[in-house]
Amino acid sequence: MTTLPSVGLVAGSRRSKRLTQRSRAERWAPLLFLLPAALTLLTVSVYPVIDGLRLSLRNTMLSTQEDAFVGLSNYVRLTADPDFWSAWRHTMLFTAASTLLETVLGMAMAIVLYETFKGRGWVRAAMLVPWAIPTVVTSKMFGWLFDGQHGVVNWLLMQTGLIDGYVNWYGDSQTALLTIIIADVWKTTPFMALLLLAGLQTVPHSLVEAARIDGAGPWQCFWSIRLPLLFTTLLIAGMFRALDAFRIFDLVYVLTGGGPADSTEVLSTLSYKVLFSGLDFGYGSALSAAMFITEALIALGFGLFIVRRMRRDNG
Repeated sequence: MTTLPSVGLVAGSRRSKRLTQRSRAERWAPLLFLLPAALTLLTVSVYPVIDGLRLSLRNTMLSTQEDAFVGLSNYVRLTADPDFWSAWRHTMLFTAASTLLETVLGMAMAIVLYETFKGRGWVRAAMLVPWAIPTVVTSKMFGWLFDGQHGVVNWLLMQTGLIDGYVNWYGDSQTALLTIIIADVWKTTPFMALLLLAGLQTVPHSLVEAARIDGAGPWQCFWSIRLPLLFTTLLIAGMFRALDAFRIFDLVYVLTGGGPADSTEVLSTLSYKVLFSGLDFGYGSALSAAMFITEALIALGFGLFIVRRMRRDNG
């Protein structure tokens, strides 16, 4: 009779141990499932950035087998390099112009596709075709369209009387960057339209109907109701597009290669030439680090505006 309580105590202790082990396993299970993704992210994203910062502090030349710690010498050289500042200005100009044009045109496309009309589904699907085309294909296509001798664009402009002679669009330093901006706007505007269309669908339709009953026109409904409610979405879409535009490489590399006379040289193509053509890993890593810092500042600026806007909307 005296052994029964001890048996109950042993069974209770075993049950509590099993519950403790189960709760501990349940606590660690999510971390174990996230471990492969975390390791992949560290391998392909974090480690290259850290290693690039390490190389930017060294004079590493594969062509001469040099490798020595030089501290901030590469960054001092960077500040006095006219090629870097020229590529930086081209990159910032391309980013600002393409983001602004794609946001405005994307908003116009989103407003049109938001309305109900026959064949809207087909139009929405066709809108995504430019975005789905690989950038290399887009580069070659616009190379043929804007060809200085046999391009369709020159022929159309001459037929309409807008130009008197053939224009060497991407072969002239005055028009080459403009040609790249036009090609990028054509390709990426559907992406902006898709994001803004999703934002428009979150605007309560009852607000627009109430404004129309009160006598507001289409422009007043957009400016006073839709645009304020869509402003945070605009900022987020603009940030995504600006960060993507700042990394432009393939369109420039295939269409102009950075020329003519470095008029379309951007930071990505300049870093590629220094790293893989010149085999100067130290200075090339400093270029990449400067590019990374500039992009981080752009993201920080957009992030501050987005947080301020969200606090204003929620407050």
